[in-house]
Amino acid sequence: MNEAKALALLKSGSQEALEWFIDKYSAYVGTVVNSILKNSMSQADVEEVTSDVFVTLWRSAEKLYPLNLKGYLSRVARSLSMQKLRERSQELPLDEDILILDDDSAFDRLEQKEQDALVRNAVYSMPQPDKEIFLRFYYYCQSVSTIAKQMQMNPSTIKTRLRRGRERLRQHLNSINESTGGDLNENKYS
Repeated sequence: MNEAKALALLKSGSQEALEWFIDKYSAYVGTVVNSILKNSMSQADVEEVTSDVFVTLWRSAEKLYPLNLKGYLSRVARSLSMQKLRERSQELPLDEDILILDDDSAFDRLEQKEQDALVRNAVYSMPQPDKEIFLRFYYYCQSVSTIAKQMQMNPSTIKTRLRRGRERLRQHLNSINESTGGDLNENKYS
């Protein structure tokens, strides 16, 4: 199969054509993504962005011409890689949202256990499938692409649900904080 025929098939919705493009260009796209993300992201993130490039190819096949597909894939790979870096710099992981207390005293340990229980209860109070996505990503360290594949969902849906889950967690903890009159981010015993 040549590129023009594969693109024509891709435009008609052929998954075989998409697989052909993935086989032909995944190493190239992976190299472009890896050169941008380098040591700032995990291999799973590199694979996720590489997969997203081919999702973009699939979605925009109607608009493409076979003359410069390699250049198109390169531009998309660079764009999505930079977007991933921007997202990562704006996101605070769950463990950074909560102040980790000094472990020097019994009071500190008790307060940390209480905070851990509050976070655990907040996560378990999330509706499905958000709870499962949140647990897979933050507790089982699965990549967005792995979660999307295993749950048969779009990766962008997974990212949206993670963002909403963090917001729900923040709201839940803030409401508990307001109702108790305490501050979850300050050590009351210091």
